[in-house]
Amino acid sequence: MLRLGLAVLLATVSSAAVAGPATKEQLMAPPAGARHYTISSVAGKHGDIWSWRTADARVAYRMSMTLRGWVTETDELMTIGPDKRPTAIEIRGFTDSGDATESFSVDSGGVAHWKTAVDGGAAPFAAKRYNTYGGPWLAGESDIEALVAAGDTGIDLLPTGHASIVVGNPVEITGPQGPKTVKLAFITGYSFSPIPMWLDADNHFFGNAGIISLLPEGYEAAGPRLKQIQDDATADMVRDVAHRFLRPANATPTLVDHVLLFDSVAGKYLPDRAVLIANGKIATVAAGGTITAPAGATVLDGRGKTILPGLWDAHRHVGGDDWNLLQNVATGMTNYRSPGSMIDETLSIYKRRAAGDLLAPDGKVSVIIDRKDPLAAQGALTVTSAAEAIAAVDKIKAAGLWGVKFYTSMNPAWIAPAAAEAHKLGLHVHGHVPAGMRPLDAVRAGYDEVTHINFIMMQAMPQDVVDKVNTAARLEGPAKYGKDVDLDSPAMTAFYAELGKRGTVIDPTLTVWEQLMTSDGTAMSPEYAAFADVSPPSVVRGWKIAGYPLFGDLTRDDFRKSFTKMVGLVGRLHRAGVPIVAGTDGYGLELVREIELYQQSGLSNAEALQTATIVPAKLTGMADRTGSIAAGKTADVILVNGDVSQDLGNLRHVDTVFLDGYRLDAAALRRASGMSGMPQ
Repeated sequence: MLRLGLAVLLATVSSAAVAGPATKEQLMAPPAGARHYTISSVAGKHGDIWSWRTADARVAYRMSMTLRGWVTETDELMTIGPDKRPTAIEIRGFTDSGDATESFSVDSGGVAHWKTAVDGGAAPFAAKRYNTYGGPWLAGESDIEALVAAGDTGIDLLPTGHASIVVGNPVEITGPQGPKTVKLAFITGYSFSPIPMWLDADNHFFGNAGIISLLPEGYEAAGPRLKQIQDDATADMVRDVAHRFLRPANATPTLVDHVLLFDSVAGKYLPDRAVLIANGKIATVAAGGTITAPAGATVLDGRGKTILPGLWDAHRHVGGDDWNLLQNVATGMTNYRSPGSMIDETLSIYKRRAAGDLLAPDGKVSVIIDRKDPLAAQGALTVTSAAEAIAAVDKIKAAGLWGVKFYTSMNPAWIAPAAAEAHKLGLHVHGHVPAGMRPLDAVRAGYDEVTHINFIMMQAMPQDVVDKVNTAARLEGPAKYGKDVDLDSPAMTAFYAELGKRGTVIDPTLTVWEQLMTSDGTAMSPEYAAFADVSPPSVVRGWKIAGYPLFGDLTRDDFRKSFTKMVGLVGRLHRAGVPIVAGTDGYGLELVREIELYQQSGLSNAEALQTATIVPAKLTGMADRTGSIAAGKTADVILVNGDVSQDLGNLRHVDTVFLDGYRLDAAALRRASGMSGMPQ
C-alpha cells in the first residue's frame, strides 16, 4: 500500500518473515541532522520518522511510534535506479500487526522479486513501480514524486494495480522558517476512495494531515488547519454523490412483496410478508399479496430475499472519512453508534447529512476523555484533574452529543465524579477500563457499558496486567492468560450475574481481536475474505496480516485458544442477561463477521441479528423510530438476497437500501464507494 496514504489513514498493517523481526536495538539509528518528521494528533506526539542518505548513496528511513501502547519500530534502506525508481528495498522491524520484514529487488534480467510474510512473487519490472506492503510511512515520498511526474497517465504498480494523482491549488501555512506554500493533492488507486496528501511548492511530498498527522518537525500546529481544508475538499466530492442518490425519483413509494421479514423485536423470521414504504416511513406491514401498491409505486419481488431493519455498527468511529460512510450505506448499515469522535467532525457530519449533502448512516456519538499522557487516545479531550474531567463532560453535553467514553490512561479516581456528572446531564457513560481498574470496578464507578471483550477478560487477569492496560498489555495479557481462564468459575459467574443485574452493556468487537490473534499470514481473515474479489488490490493485500507478534514462549495456537475463550465469554454474558451490541471498530465491513461470531458463541441466529438492529436502537434511545420494521417508523430498511434465517452471511448480499425512505440501489452504492461488485 502507499505508506503515506493508507498507512496513516487506514491503519497500516505490516509484513513478516519466518526468521522473526529485527529488534528495536538492531534497527538503524538516525544520524545527527537527519530530516525529521513527527507523528502527532490533537492529543500530542505519538512518534517520529527520520530520513537520510547513507555513505553508499542509499536512502534510509527510521520510524518509531507508540500509539496508545501499540508499538511500531521499523527501518528501511532504498536503492534508487537511474530512472528514479527503487530497484532494491529492505524493510525491517515490527508493528502491532506482525513482523515488518520485507524485501524487493530487480535482477539483471529485469525481473522484480518481492517477499513479505503474507505474499511473495516475481514479475517483469518493465515500467512498473513496486508498491511496498509496509515500512516507514515517509518512504512513500518517492512514489508520490513519481505520480506527479506521470501526470494524468498515472503509474502501473507491482504486484498489481494502477495509481494517479490530482494536484490542487496552493495554500500558505506558517512554520519554523516562516510562511510556506503547500498544495492539497488526492491520490487514487491505493484505497476505496481518493487519499488526501500535501505537497510543497515544488510538488514534493510535504505531509499528511488527519486525526493522526505526519508532518515535518515544527509544522505540527498546521495539522488541524490542513485537515480542515482537505475535509472541506472531500465534502465537495461526496456532496455530488449524495445528490445523485438522494433525489425525488428515489423517494417514491415502494412495495416489497412476498418477502421473508425479520421481526427484530420478537426475534423471529416471518415468511411471505409485504412491506409498503412511503413518505420516508414504513407505511404498512401485512401478509404477502394483501397490500395494493399506490399509483407510481415501485414494486419489488421479495421472493428469495430477506427484508430487515438496516444494520447498526455500535462501534464505528465516524469522522475523517466521508467515503467510508457512503460504503457503510452500501453494505447495509443505516445507523451507527460512534464511541469516540471529535466534536467538530461530528457536528459537520450531522449538518451535512441533514442538508442532504452527505450520504451516511444516522447515529449517536460519544467523545473520548483521557488523562493527558503520552499514551492518551488520539482525538481525545485530555484532562489533568477530576475537575477538568467534569468540565470535559460539560463540553460534550453543550455540543449536543450523546455520551462520554473514558479511556485507559484516566486516573481511576476521576471516573466516579465524571460519570456522576455525565449521568446528571443524561449522557451515556462507557469506555475502556483505565489502568489499575477491573471492569467491575469501572461499572461500579458509573460505567453503563464496557467496550471491547479484552477489557471484560481483565476481570480474570493478573494484577500486573490490569495495572498496565494503557499499554499493549491490554491485548498481550488476554492473549497470554486467556486460554487458561475458567469461564465457568464461581468468580466469573458472579461477575456475569452482576453485569446482567445492572443491565451493563457489552460491546465486544471480537473482529478486532480475531484478526490480530489468529492470523499468521497464510490466509485472509474472515472479516474481509468475502470482499476480496470486489476491492482494490492494495486494500486486499493489506487485509492479509501476519498477526500480533508472538512473545515469550507463546505460539499462535496459544493465541487462538485465548481468542476462543473470548468468543465463549460473549455467550456466557448473553446467557446471564447482559445486553450485547455488535460493533467493529473498523471499516464497518467487519460487521457481518462480528454477528457470525456471536452465533458461534451460542446466540441464536435471531439473537445475533438483534445485536445489530433493535438492541443498539434501544441503547441509543432511537428504538421509537428505527431498529425494527413496523408501521410509522423511519424507513431505514435493507433488502438482501437469500434467506438470512439460514445463513447470516447473506447479510453481505445487499440488494436495496432504504435510507430515510430513499430507495437506493446497492450495486450503484457499491460502485460509488469503490467496490466493483457484490461481496461473496
